[in-house]
Amino acid sequence: MLDKKQFLSALTQICDEKGLDRKKVIEAIEVAMAAAYKKDYGKKNQIIRAKINLETNATSFYQIKIVVDESMIYTEADKENELNNSVDTSTEPVIKKIYFNPETYIMVDEAQKIDPAIKSGDELKFDLDEKLDYGRIAAQTAKQIILQKLREVEKETIFEDFKKKEGEIMSGIIQRIDAGDVIVDFGKITGILTPEEQIKNERYQSGARLSVYVVSVNLSSRGVVVLLSRTHPSLIAKIFEMEVPEIASKTVLIKAIAREAGSRTKIAVSSEEDGIDPIGSCVGLKGVRVNTIINELGGEKIDIIEWSENLVKFIKNSILPAKAISVELGQNRDALISVPEDQLSLAIGRDGQNVRLAAKLTGYRIDVRMVKKPIEEVAPESDKTEEVDEVVVEPITEALIEDIKNSEESK
Repeated sequence: MLDKKQFLSALTQICDEKGLDRKKVIEAIEVAMAAAYKKDYGKKNQIIRAKINLETNATSFYQIKIVVDESMIYTEADKENELNNSVDTSTEPVIKKIYFNPETYIMVDEAQKIDPAIKSGDELKFDLDEKLDYGRIAAQTAKQIILQKLREVEKETIFEDFKKKEGEIMSGIIQRIDAGDVIVDFGKITGILTPEEQIKNERYQSGARLSVYVVSVNLSSRGVVVLLSRTHPSLIAKIFEMEVPEIASKTVLIKAIAREAGSRTKIAVSSEEDGIDPIGSCVGLKGVRVNTIINELGGEKIDIIEWSENLVKFIKNSILPAKAISVELGQNRDALISVPEDQLSLAIGRDGQNVRLAAKLTGYRIDVRMVKKPIEEVAPESDKTEEVDEVVVEPITEALIEDIKNSEESK
C-alpha cells in the first residue's frame, strides 16, 4: 500500500535536497500514480490521470476520453478507398483518422449530453473511485516511473540553472583528464575542457582548482553538456571584471581584446569619468591587480593600453610598448606605422606577435616601417599625425578581427 503522507513528506525532502521544482516533481508523481492505478484497476486503452491535493493529501483519479465526430473515424469506406487508390493524395491533404475505441474516445453528440459546450478534439473527464491498495507489480511500476521522472526533472533543473552561466566564469575542481579532455567538477555537474580550449603548455592536475569560461550549456540524451574554455578572449574580460571594481561598476570600460592564449594579451580600456585613470585602475597599486590576473592565467603577459576615439592615437597605442613616430592610414583598413630603428624589433615582437595582436585589437592591417633617427630627434614630428586626427573610428567587430586573423595565418 502507498502511504501518501509519508510519500509526500519524502517528496518535500527530495525537492529541498536536490533543489528541484516542486511542481514538476508533483507532476511526475501524478503520472506514476495514474500508471499504478491503471495497472491494477484500469482497462486496456484507457487514459487515466491522477491529481494530488497538497492541502488534503488526497489523490483524485479520473479517466479521459477524447471527443470525436464522424469525420475523424476510420471506416470501411476509407479502407476501400485506400485499396482502390480512389483518393488523390497528391492534391488533397492526408487526414489521419482514428480507430474508434469507447475506452479512449467518445462521440461529440454523446459528450454534449454531459457538457453542451464541448466540441470535437476536447477532452472529457470522468471521475474514478480512489483506491488505497495496490499490488506489488503496480507499486513497482510506479516506483520505476517516479525514479525515471525524478532523473528527468533533475536533469532539466540543472540545465536551466547552468544555462544562466553561459558567458560567465566558474571555478571548479579538476576531476580527471580523459583522452586529452579535462573534466571539471562543479558539484552538481561536470564540464569539459577540450584540448582546443586549453592553454598551450598549461599543466592540469587532478584535484587542482581551475577557473574556466563557460562557452555553452546544452541538453542532450546523455544529460547536460557544459563546454568550457581557458583560451576565450572573454575569459580575460570576466577576470578583469572580478579583479577591477572600476570595470565591474562600468566606470572603466573594456573596448577591445586581442589574445594569444598562454602567451600574450592586449586589452584596450577607457574611462567614462574625468579623473579616472583607466590603465592605473587595471594595473592597481604596485601592479597588484594585473599581477593577480597574470597569475590566474599562468603567467600570460598582458599589455593594457588606452582606447581613443582618435584612430591614429589608438593605433599608436596598440603597438606599445614600442613607441611609434607616425601613422599613415590606407584606403582598405591598412595602417603604416613608422618607428625609430631602435624600436623596430620591439614593435614587431617575437615572431611578429606584437604587431599581430595590434592588428587584431584595432581591426587594421598593420605594417611597420623603420625610420633611422633616434626617437628623441623625431619626437616633435609626431604632430604630423594631427592632420588625420579627425578620422572616424569604425566599430571593431568580431567578424573583422577574425578576417584579420585569417589573413595573418594565410601569410
